[in-house]
Amino acid sequence: MEIIDTFIPVAIFLIFGLVIPLAIMFIVKQLSPRSKSLAKFTTYESGSVPTGSANIMFNVEYYALAILFVLFDVELLFLYPWVTVYVNDTVKNAIFGFSTGLAVIEMFMFLLVMFLGYVYAWKKGVLQWVK
Repeated sequence: MEIIDTFIPVAIFLIFGLVIPLAIMFIVKQLSPRSKSLAKFTTYESGSVPTGSANIMFNVEYYALAILFVLFDVELLFLYPWVTVYVNDTVKNAIFGFSTGLAVIEMFMFLLVMFLGYVYAWKKGVLQWVK
């Protein structure tokens, strides 16, 4: 019965986490004003009438650079839990089969893959803004 008691706060948190956003969306939908005029559906561009076509071709380098940023940003986010585990002796002792040497080797392999990705992107010219 003790295990069930420990999950009661988690269940309450999940219920509130699901019910409150749904309730707020419902309340906003009911209370927000709605307008069905044609002016609502026109394009708004800084208060002036838009000119030209909306179908502008963007250079693919913008997207490649954005994807590269997200990739390296996510990879660097993986460093934080590793450092937290590596520094904390209590966590290290709780993990079965944890060895400091293996953890360092794995992190160097991870950083090597990240560095090779950086070199690949550099050689492909993704990091050059204007060609």
